[in-house]
Amino acid sequence: MNRNTALATDDDGDQLSDSQKVMGTQTLVRGLALLECVADGVSYVKGISSRLGTRRSTTHRMLSSLVAEGYLHHVPYRGYTLGPQLIRLGARALEQRPVVGIARPHLEALARRTADTVHLGVRDGTRVLYLEKIPGMRGLEMRSRIGQQMPLALTSLGKTMMFGMPKDRWRELYDEGLTMVSGEARPLPWAEYEPQLEAARVRGWAYDFEENELGVRCIGAPVHDISGAIVASISIASPVFYMSEDRMAELGPQLRATADAISRELGWGS
Repeated sequence: MNRNTALATDDDGDQLSDSQKVMGTQTLVRGLALLECVADGVSYVKGISSRLGTRRSTTHRMLSSLVAEGYLHHVPYRGYTLGPQLIRLGARALEQRPVVGIARPHLEALARRTADTVHLGVRDGTRVLYLEKIPGMRGLEMRSRIGQQMPLALTSLGKTMMFGMPKDRWRELYDEGLTMVSGEARPLPWAEYEPQLEAARVRGWAYDFEENELGVRCIGAPVHDISGAIVASISIASPVFYMSEDRMAELGPQLRATADAISRELGWGS
């Protein structure tokens, strides 16, 4: 399974018979299945052979080849673990699939379905940083824009990023948000804010009732990565007269489903 040999054969343009093509495909599939076994914690030849339905001698040859290529690592008396090549490929996969690129088609589809403005943001200290904005079709331009920062505690995007924080951080972020918000916004009193945020965490999405921008209501839901951490949030925003409380409640599950779909593409739940 030497990579240099494989490349030389391809460059020579040698023709493979149908049986050779089938055998090559079977070998590839078995190799991938073997890697899945090790990833699942099946680390010894006997267990891998049983799971794949292959002879031990065949399994041992495959393991030796994968170790030689760096896809597996053999630890004496502990069996096989995933190797440095897979770590490198995994890191490269994350680099090639940034959250904005993954999220964009989902956000565009959500904007088409709802006719509302859809945002994607990430946490930047005590603020939310807007990375994407899909304008709605309601005829009202909002002040949000890509690259803008807004108070974490007073936006639906930011509130969902607070779900994973200790509750004693909420008040600090809330107080700081009050110093940043415009005078026309309508932030909730702390006595109402805290229980509403707790209810939002249980529900899975958060509301913004003109707390950051007068005349605009928003719904936000968190995006998770493979570790389960909240790495971003998405929101639906619209003028108040298009966003009644009943409609916000109806849109909440749709928004959460979209956020979960993005999360799954980032590896969450796998």
